[in-house]
Amino acid sequence: MESTVKITAAEVNKLRQATGAGMMDCKKALVEAGGDFDKAIEVLRKKGQKVAEKRADRDSSEGAAIAKINESETEGVAIVLGCETDFVGKNENFVALANELADLALNYNTKEEFLAADFGGITVAEKLVEQTGVIGEKLDITAFEKLEAPFVGAYVHINKIAALVGLSAKVTNAETLVKDVAMQVASMGATTLSYKDFDPAFVASETEARIAVIEKENEELVRLGKTLKNVPKYISMAQLTPEVLAQAEEAAKAELKAEGKPEQIWDRILPGKMERFISDNTTLDQEKCLLDQNFIKDEKISVAKYVSSYGDVKITGFKRATVG
Repeated sequence: MESTVKITAAEVNKLRQATGAGMMDCKKALVEAGGDFDKAIEVLRKKGQKVAEKRADRDSSEGAAIAKINESETEGVAIVLGCETDFVGKNENFVALANELADLALNYNTKEEFLAADFGGITVAEKLVEQTGVIGEKLDITAFEKLEAPFVGAYVHINKIAALVGLSAKVTNAETLVKDVAMQVASMGATTLSYKDFDPAFVASETEARIAVIEKENEELVRLGKTLKNVPKYISMAQLTPEVLAQAEEAAKAELKAEGKPEQIWDRILPGKMERFISDNTTLDQEKCLLDQNFIKDEKISVAKYVSSYGDVKITGFKRATVG
């Protein structure tokens, strides 16, 4: 039997604005709820729960990455609202929801606190379940990063990567500096600020693994009769002790002597040789350490050198949130 409950367009629109659900879903929910607005919302939430249960094992590897900075520019948050497809991840309503959530996330320090926070009368976690029913895809907060510093800036790359960078002080043109470094974080994927942060066991393991890879490649190059790749003994400044550097300098001097270079010009040549030695034996730092990477806007200098051009300021930390 057809329902006798009369639902107006205004009631449907009100429910749509409150939940983001489609027109037909809102009308059905209102009919099922006998026209009661609050009950209709509950109907939609129950639908969301059912959809969420069915899609619990789905991969929410698409979505939107958003970064927000507070008014005093001393705190920043980067989140990823995950979904199942790129089509939904680019939808303007989905991105708007991600921005709303990021604004709220600024008030919390952990993902757990954020998910339990109030969002229009329900928790953020419940809102995600509700919107799973509305959108038809699994939604989740797949990344949550918070950063505090005397000055914080951000950069977002096409809603796929959000990066935060903290400075020790708000120096002249700090906005440019922090944006440039945040772009570096987004583009180059550093995992730590300095080689000094590396665990010795990690460096040792990486060294062994990288040497094994090069030696394997060299076996094939030998078979093909091609020039072999150099097998570095070291991959991080953490390994270049004063003793190692002294030995490298002595080896460079011996090389200059063998080449017949006059000893009086060695002081002009040695710095370049030592610079090359360090560059050849710090590949891990250049990949993983933000300050040791080549600056993306001028590869002739390091990020550390670029930062120093702004005076008495340091990078205190960085965070990166990525879709996928």
